[in-house]
Amino acid sequence: SNPFEVKVNRQKFDILGRKTKNDVGLPGVSRSKAIKKRNQTLLKEYKEREKTNVFKDKRFGEYNTKITPEEKMIRRFTLERQQNYGKKSLYNLNEDEELTHYGQSLAEIEKLNDIVDSDSDTEERGTLSAELTAAHFGGGGGLLRKKVSSEQQDEEEKPKSRKELIEEMIAKSKQEKQERQTRRESALELTEKLDKDWKEIQTLIARKTPKSERKDKEVEKPKPDEYDMIVRELGFEMKAKPSERLKTEEELAKEEQARLQKLEADRLRRMHGIDEEANKKRPSHMSADDLADGFILDKDDRRLLSYKEGEEEEEEGEEEEEEGEEEDNENEVESQEESASEDEEDDAADSHLDLESDLESEEEAAGNKEEKKHKADENESQNVEKLDPKREAAKSELPYTFAVPESYETFKSLLAGRTIEQQLIILERIQKCNHPSLAVGNKAKLEKLFGFLLEYMGELATLDLPELRTIDKLVLPLYNLCQMFPEAASDSIKFILRDAAHDLQEVIEVKGRATFPGLDTLIYLKIVSLLFPTSDFWHPVVTPAFMYMSQLLTKCRIATLQDVIKGLFICCLFLEYVSLSRRFVPELINFLLGVLHISLPKSQAQGYTVVHPFTPVGKNLELLLVCDKEDLKSWEKQNVPLSIVTRLKETSRTEINHTRLSCLALCFDLIKKCAALYEPLPSFHEIMHPVRILLTQHVPVNEYPEKMQEWYHSALKELENKVKHYTPLICEKKKPVPLKQYTPKIVKVLEFGRKQAGSKKEQERKQLIQRHKRELKGAIREIRKDNQYLARMQLSEIMERDSARKRKVKELLGSLATQEGEWKAMKRKKWKN
Repeated sequence: SNPFEVKVNRQKFDILGRKTKNDVGLPGVSRSKAIKKRNQTLLKEYKEREKTNVFKDKRFGEYNTKITPEEKMIRRFTLERQQNYGKKSLYNLNEDEELTHYGQSLAEIEKLNDIVDSDSDTEERGTLSAELTAAHFGGGGGLLRKKVSSEQQDEEEKPKSRKELIEEMIAKSKQEKQERQTRRESALELTEKLDKDWKEIQTLIARKTPKSERKDKEVEKPKPDEYDMIVRELGFEMKAKPSERLKTEEELAKEEQARLQKLEADRLRRMHGIDEEANKKRPSHMSADDLADGFILDKDDRRLLSYKEGEEEEEEGEEEEEEGEEEDNENEVESQEESASEDEEDDAADSHLDLESDLESEEEAAGNKEEKKHKADENESQNVEKLDPKREAAKSELPYTFAVPESYETFKSLLAGRTIEQQLIILERIQKCNHPSLAVGNKAKLEKLFGFLLEYMGELATLDLPELRTIDKLVLPLYNLCQMFPEAASDSIKFILRDAAHDLQEVIEVKGRATFPGLDTLIYLKIVSLLFPTSDFWHPVVTPAFMYMSQLLTKCRIATLQDVIKGLFICCLFLEYVSLSRRFVPELINFLLGVLHISLPKSQAQGYTVVHPFTPVGKNLELLLVCDKEDLKSWEKQNVPLSIVTRLKETSRTEINHTRLSCLALCFDLIKKCAALYEPLPSFHEIMHPVRILLTQHVPVNEYPEKMQEWYHSALKELENKVKHYTPLICEKKKPVPLKQYTPKIVKVLEFGRKQAGSKKEQERKQLIQRHKRELKGAIREIRKDNQYLARMQLSEIMERDSARKRKVKELLGSLATQEGEWKAMKRKKWKN
């Protein structure tokens, strides 16, 4: 070691009894030790990172202290016997195994009970009769000529017809088959007889008593034990069979897409007038000269062609018998021969008429062509008339495959003019044909579809006559898309809520007050409760909606009956939101108090406080007050439809009064639900105390109809029946604030770089913090060193692989270069020679 590299830590003062560490040391010793340690630990883990060589002890009850060693051994023995039960040793010759040959038992083969099919030719296999050879390999004309020997050739004998020859062949084949069958039966009878004789002789040779004598001497066998019977029954019991594997979501999506594509192809085929069934049932062409050589006895429904007056026609009648066909063919052949002979005679007699006959034949052919064209046009027109209703039905039918619309205009045009059921079918088919698992870009397209559907529902809500039923039906595909893409759905709805809250805030800053939003925003708030969980303590979509609704109930001014209806709708949404979490909503109670306040006459609207947005004095004080007695008598309890907000101006005065009374009845119902919801709260009586005072002291119950009085009494009863279980809330007594003193405030000046004295706990706390910092820095330093070490190891592996690859490439290039040189030298040598 170099003495100049030795590091010496000198101390200013030598203190007795103090042990010093690392006074003298070399700079590379600690680093080499660290590298050696990492080679032993970290490098070993890095090399064995993908290996699993851990042995697990799976012996029964090895680490179970509750089981005794005897029970462990018994249980292990039974498990071993169960595993080896039913297994046969491959090389044990003492076992009685059944020997087989090609899957058949040798014992059964020795019995010679081989059953031969009646159709198989065992004796004369491979031989062909002379008639069959002549029929199939003689050029087709051997059957029409009668082969006779040179001694029996007579000119007067006629050749046999085709039918007679076929009948003779069939008779011969049946006779041969019958002879083979009889020979086979006789051989079987002889073998059975031989078996019986052999068994009788075998009993004599073995000196065994026959079975009839043996049965008398047999002793009754003992009955099997019940345990043995149960064991045997368990062996024959049905074992569980594996069920079919459930298909994954991707497989189901692919099958559904294939089904819809097939249906769409069928629809397009019907729309274009292509009849696939007619093409399938179209018969194969069969020439009139066909002699029907195959004598298959099956039914043949093919259409035959015949020549009639020089035209080719199809016969669609029933099948004719073979005799009639043969006679017709013979007659046609004879007529053709006669016509040919007549033509030859005419040609020989009048050879100068050839040109005229050719012209006449051309004219006749042209006329026949025109007639054929005319008939074809008529048939096509008839087919078009028949296919027109099918085409119209196919055109009016919905397509089975849809592409995801790229813009809102295309989406709107896709659903325009459709019924609710058709719109649902279109949306369902869009989702099935463009499932995210089928293509890469389908996920982004369906996320856009969610925004388009939201915008479309908002547009339906802003119409003069809002289509609330359509919106209600469209919630289901919206929910399915939300389940598939929750993040995109939450982003879309948060964007809508953010815009609505921003608009509300701007209007409040400009005018100081705001009005309730449109019907589309209320529908969106309702959709939030259907798509997302409302019972969470905090939710990225529900919590902003919650805050926005509370702002609407506190900041929006109540000026018309439409505002009251919208506010009551928001109150119903609040109760739906907090039905599970039972969260207290003060804006809800305040709005119900305000609704009761605007239903009272001015003379009774005193003695209680009203919170904004309701005012104790103003022109909108008696907004829900009904003074007409006839309207009070004719009122009946009914639900307040949300669509009445858009058509309230067109209704009569009586209907408006009935709507006011329905709103008041709805307020009583909401008070009753609030009482049932907030009963477990400790401050229930303090929360509902203003409502109880207003109901008991200020509401004119006797002026309302009987049904309204029933709603009133049920709400009041729900409030008064609750027993007071908890003490009322009381503000804590605060310590009195002392008077200001003019004593100076002394601040201790801290000296930089020195530890300040303090209490013992404070000093321990500072020491812990300092120790934690030191340990954290050391841990970070070690982690960095470990990462650098691993990076070096990985780099060395890469360098080794690259060097080996370069060496192999150089070797290959060198071998190729030597081969090329040898080839050139050989070529040069040949050229010189």
